Order: sequence, then C-alpha cells, then structure tokens
Amino acid sequence: MRRGFRRNFEPIKVLSDSQIEAIHTATLDVLEKTGVKFESEKALKLLEKNGCVVDYDERVARIPGFLVEECIRKTPSSFTVRARNPKNDLRIGGNTLYFMSSAGARYTDVETGEVRQATQEENDHGVLISDALETVDLFPSYTPYFEIEGVPPVMLCPMSLASRIRFTSKASRGAQATDTFIFETQLAQAVGQGLLGNCEAAAPLSYPEDAINAAFEYTKAGFPIYIAAGSVMGGTAPVTVAGATISNNAELLAVVVLIQLMRPGTGICGNDFVTPMDMESGSFLFGSLGVNLHQMAFNQLWTQVYKIPTVNTGSAFSNSKLIDYQSGYEKTHTAMASALSGANVIVLHGGVTAELAYNPILSIINDDVANIIGRTVEGFEVNDETMAIELIEAVGPVPGTFLNKTHTRVNWKKEYFVPKVADRLSYPEWLQQGKKSTIDRAKERMEEIIATHRPDPVTAQQDRDIEKILEDARNHYRKRGLL
Repeated sequence: MRRGFRRNFEPIKVLSDSQIEAIHTATLDVLEKTGVKFESEKALKLLEKNGCVVDYDERVARIPGFLVEECIRKTPSSFTVRARNPKNDLRIGGNTLYFMSSAGARYTDVETGEVRQATQEENDHGVLISDALETVDLFPSYTPYFEIEGVPPVMLCPMSLASRIRFTSKASRGAQATDTFIFETQLAQAVGQGLLGNCEAAAPLSYPEDAINAAFEYTKAGFPIYIAAGSVMGGTAPVTVAGATISNNAELLAVVVLIQLMRPGTGICGNDFVTPMDMESGSFLFGSLGVNLHQMAFNQLWTQVYKIPTVNTGSAFSNSKLIDYQSGYEKTHTAMASALSGANVIVLHGGVTAELAYNPILSIINDDVANIIGRTVEGFEVNDETMAIELIEAVGPVPGTFLNKTHTRVNWKKEYFVPKVADRLSYPEWLQQGKKSTIDRAKERMEEIIATHRPDPVTAQQDRDIEKILEDARNHYRKRGLL
C-alpha cells in the first residue's frame, strides 16, 4: 500500500462550531424542502421506498434530515482502492494525504501555450511519466487527455483506462459518461484491480441518468465512489462562499444518501471543485481566493464533522496559459490551503489553462511541489536526537561549526527535501552549466523517464482480455448509433 503523507498536526479550521451547525442545518433544509432532481426512475423509487417524498413528474426527491444523517453515519471514514499492483493500493481517509494527477482536453506547448490534440503515443507517455513520479498516487478518468487523435469521443474513456492499465499499476478512477462505466468495470476486473467509481452531479441540485447508472454499476462491483458537483459560484451556485458551500453540500449529500441505500457501507470521497465566476468576463477564476476558502470550509465540514474523506480539485488547473509564475503560485497556494485544512486527496499534477490543456513537463515540476506540501503537513520530529542539546553544547559559540558533525550528515536529508528539477545552483555554476531553467531540467527528466522507466507489465492474456473488452465496447456503441 502507498504510504502517502501523514498529517501530524490538527487541520486548520476556518469555521466556528456555530457556523458549521448553521451550514449543516441549512443543507438539511435544502434537501428536505427544495429537493434534488434525479433523472433516474430507479433512483427515485429507491429514495421513495426509504422515506423520501418523490415528485415523479418533476423527478425531484425531497430527502428528510434524519435519513441524511443516518446515511452519513453509514459512510466509512476510510476505504481502500485496489491498484493493479498491491503495493500501490490506497487507504483513503484519516490523516493521510495523497495526490491525484490532473488532466486536460489537449496537449499544450510549453513555450507558446498553443494547444492541439494529443496522439495516442503522447497519451501513453503521459501516463508512463506519471507512473514514474513518486507523488502521483491516483489517476482520474480520461487521463491525461480528454481528447486523443483518432479516438472517437464515445470510446475515449475505455481507451484511456486501457492505457492506464498498461502503462501504470497505480490506482485509477472510473468515468460515468454514456455507459462507459460498464466497460471500465470489466477492464479493471480483467486485471484484478478495483476502481474508484464516479458519480457527478449537474449543478444546481441535479443528477443525470448516466451518473446514477454509473453509481449503481460501481457499487454492484463493490467499488468505492468518488462524488462531485462542480458548481460555479455566481452561475450554478450562489456567489457567496457560504451559499455555495450549502448548495454544493446538498448536491453531494443527496448522492451520499442514494449510494448508502444502494449498498450500505460503500466508501465515498467527496470532491470539492467549486470555482468562482469572474462577473466581468464570465470566465472561471481557477486558483483564486474563493477556491481556497470554499475548499477549506468543505474539508472542515466533511473530514472533521461528517468523517467522510475529501478530494480537492482547486489546484488541478491555473488560469495561466503557460507554465509560468502565475501557474506556479495559483496551483501551489490552493494545494497548500487544501493540505493544511485536511484534504485526503489533492488533484495537482500537469493541468494548464483551466481544463483546456495538460503537459507532462508541468506534471514533473508539480512532483516537487507535492513533495514540499506533503513534507510540510508531516511537520518535524521533536526528540532528544533532533533537539541536539548535547551537540549544541559541544560545538559552543563561534568559531564552532556543525558542518563536520555526524549529526549533520545523518539528518540533513531527513529534515530537508531536495527537489529534482528546481534550479539550486550558485550563479557561477548556473552560467557554467548552460543557464538551464526549471522547464529545461524538467524536459531532461521527462526524456530520461521515457527512455528508461518501465511500468509493471500486464500479462499477455490480460492484454488480450483488454482488447476484447474494447471491441465489445465498440460494438455496443455501434448498435446505439454512436460510433
């Protein structure tokens, strides 16, 4: 099992106990009075059977507060996601912090910011590179690219998972669109791994039929579920942090209820991906203050009160079109706020230009960022060895030095993190070695990974099984007139 990073101090709180209670009570009011739309008669019947008031014409279920709180209690505080190689299994929850790779529709040029469709080889290389990065613990669906040259849109998710199975043995999340969950479940089972299932709302307060069908399929397979809403503050949610927190909370708790009614005890992680809208331009404000505050409130409510693990996606993307200073600070400050406030999974590596693009070079740079954030939440040890009182006394005042001491040689790498691609040379050394930037060094590391890294291979039989399932998917979509 992957260790991740262990948070060794209490998470930051941004809400008082009375504010938490006010948000929770308001959420229950929304669920009971306004209700949530489910575009699935099967879901509505299950909810009605368990005490919800259902309007079948409007497809709206009004969920009583007692049922919400009962289903929160049934949701485990941690759960396991099985990877293809057991050494990469994840235990999500508690004080453990993992990082998930980001994604993007297209490949972005690091120099110009121009985007284009990625080839299948570039997609496979993107997965391979993330497999080699020590802080990438988990992959989302359609990773790393939402589009692949020559792959029909309806086949993208099955083809993407097939690539992840072949080029990494780390854990993955499934998708929900257009029956893809059927074939993704089969692909995972063919190689003996699990999936983190997927069920995403359509804000405000609605779940499409694909999302509900995916939840039924994934819970039937015994997989834990990743739930998300993706509200836009000022668009599909109130513009205020408090109002957006209540709206998002209602959307997610509604499907917590449904999943626990499907299969009590199913593991769930709630994703916070609420983004403010720029009211002057209509664009999204990724990497902004509103993202930070919303995620911190969400983490406090879910991890400390509901005891349900959380994922934060606010640091997955930047508004910057380049791998530059803006990209660095927007992704880093949102990820750090998530880590300090108790997130269990942070989506970080590689996303550029909102959700439009991805680049593996940024993923390599973000590996250093994730290590620094992870080491920060782990804190430092205070004991006889680290306090070094006897050593301080032995060295004494100037001209004493700690440079030649065994204590320094033994402990410096434990106390520090040495980044792999950041420039740490003196100015004369930097000139002498060709004035390489961090991006230059990341390019070199990428080339080295592609040339030398070899993931855990699938067997020949597993590879044949993968191809058969992909062909079954193509036949399925042909019959539906989608291919």
